[in-house]
Amino acid sequence: MRRVILEFIESVRIAVTQIRANKMRSGLTALGVVIGIVAVTLMVTAIKGIDKGIDDSFSGFGDDMLYVGKWPWAGTQEWWIYRNRRDIRTTYSEPINDWIKSNPDSALIRAVPADNTRTDVVRGELKVSGMSLTGTSHEMALTSKSDMAEGRFFSEFEDQRGSKVAVIGYDVADALFPHESPMG
Repeated sequence: MRRVILEFIESVRIAVTQIRANKMRSGLTALGVVIGIVAVTLMVTAIKGIDKGIDDSFSGFGDDMLYVGKWPWAGTQEWWIYRNRRDIRTTYSEPINDWIKSNPDSALIRAVPADNTRTDVVRGELKVSGMSLTGTSHEMALTSKSDMAEGRFFSEFEDQRGSKVAVIGYDVADALFPHESPMG
């Protein structure tokens, strides 16, 4: 035990002597270690922030969701791979829902049809270009976690009747109804 203590003391003495003899090298080495630790800490913090941002942005879609579509969500330069796929039709949800009812122990709960396109929305002289328009059923409210500032999602009765109702986002409401409520 005494030998270990003596070797430790000798190591500390040699280290202090070397630091005094090579001040510039010692300072640059310490600076390099500090920069490395700060860089790693910043990278971990940035990655955690990006992960949280992605999680928050996808949380609006709901938990345990599966989306099926002809085209990938993100743009692709290999569009020719996807163009020959069959179009996904909203009527495909009916047999899937029938299968879900006949297999209650499956992990699936509900298939909700939706069809998306990009379009311009016009109200009188006011226009919003390139908006995402989604046609769906009343069951979309089950899968979408959207808070309504005003009004409500359309009902099953309105869905079955084919009522002329719409759920619009804040930006569209602000652009098309700048000084009035979009309700009604």
